[in-house]
Amino acid sequence: MNDRHASVQVAEVARWDDECDVLVVGFGGAGACAAIEAARAGARTLVLERASGGGGTTALSTGVCYMGGGTRVQEACGFQDSVEDMIAFVRMAAGRGCEEARVRMFCEGSREHFAWLCALGVEFADAYEPEKTTHPFGEECLHFSGNETVHPFVEHAAPVPRGHKPKQAGEAGAYLMRLVNAAAEDSGARVRYDCIACRLVVDDRQAVVGVIARADGRETAVRAARGVVLCAGGFIMNDAMLAEHAPMLLQCNYKAGSPGDDGSGINIGLGGGGAAINMGEGLVLNAYYPPGSHAKGLLVDAAGRRFINEDAYIGRTTDAMLTKADGRAWLIVDTELWGKTQVPHKLVAVEDTFADLEAALEMPAGQLVSTIETFNRNAVRGLDPEHHKSSAYLRPLHSPPYAALDCTTTGSIYGALTLGGLATLPSTEVLDATGQVIPGLFAAGRNAAGVCREGRTYASGLSIADATFFGRVAGKAAAARDALG
Repeated sequence: MNDRHASVQVAEVARWDDECDVLVVGFGGAGACAAIEAARAGARTLVLERASGGGGTTALSTGVCYMGGGTRVQEACGFQDSVEDMIAFVRMAAGRGCEEARVRMFCEGSREHFAWLCALGVEFADAYEPEKTTHPFGEECLHFSGNETVHPFVEHAAPVPRGHKPKQAGEAGAYLMRLVNAAAEDSGARVRYDCIACRLVVDDRQAVVGVIARADGRETAVRAARGVVLCAGGFIMNDAMLAEHAPMLLQCNYKAGSPGDDGSGINIGLGGGGAAINMGEGLVLNAYYPPGSHAKGLLVDAAGRRFINEDAYIGRTTDAMLTKADGRAWLIVDTELWGKTQVPHKLVAVEDTFADLEAALEMPAGQLVSTIETFNRNAVRGLDPEHHKSSAYLRPLHSPPYAALDCTTTGSIYGALTLGGLATLPSTEVLDATGQVIPGLFAAGRNAAGVCREGRTYASGLSIADATFFGRVAGKAAAARDALG
């Protein structure tokens, strides 16, 4: 946070240029849902969006939402899920910073949230995609989007698919946000585009009463009688913040975000006295599958050793590539397994023997050969004692030629996003450094440290489901607050 985000005392505001009850900063997934609920609750609602249109990073995404507990799609596809089973898995997916109350609230409200999105006109096909994938490429909806079926998660929670992609071929984020943004405007919320929030306005009790923004080259003061909801994205586009908080993410060469993910919303909250938490954590993705058959291959480091069960979700395997393989990893496949990856991975070596492949990769003599031969002996018996790969992906490499796909940080695509943000209660109220609520200030989406706190345990769809679900919570909470009370 720097001085340009420091809060302003209300006595310094000469006049208000605009007024509302609930002011929402950002018109992506979290902000649009906050605006819908605030307006539907009867609050005069205004959204400030820095871009010339809505959608934010959610519009650039696959559109996958992590939802369960027995949705219509789960039941239609023959899967039984319960709130408690969902809690058991999401608790693990949340990682070391798991907040039990937040996880439980999210899971208990998941079926209703699915129905709410459907009521906005978002279509979800009653169709399941069994292939291991980052997201269905057709109109299929339901899929395993995380570590539900793999060690060690499967030992603690019943494996149920909860990834829900809207009924669109390819990526569905833009489709999802067209409907959500339209619903926000239909709700009666006003939207001011090309208007960037800069600082909070606080009263003598440090309660938030408005925002100073910039539009048309000048400052504008907007009064918010009930509250301000920050939904302006993460900080993956801010190298200075990454260097300070999450330097590992600077190794990544693809930033999964929009230009608005520059940390401004978080810094505005800090300027108003909020505390930031979990700032060192992020999600990093190297998509070596699909095809799903690649999970039957072997990930090895520069010494020719395995370091992770390859059937794990790519957030988990990619974290291992960085922390256990020091960013130098290759996927070894045989001719029956190889296929073109979703994000192109270079074939750096193709050889007829394991020994020749080892030499081509300049690995220590005998190490890769030993790794593969040991794996093959165990795989024939249906075992993987070292990394516990699921039997569905346990198969010896036996069909030459053998190939190595480049999964290094210098030779392949590593996408990243941040998971840190403002400290909030599950009710979305922002907390200060002492754990006290800052009156009139709320945050959701990547402006807040949400449900998932670790990339190595993440499941696809948690970000959009978290943003849209807690955006709704924030909108309702702000609208319910007494005016300037």
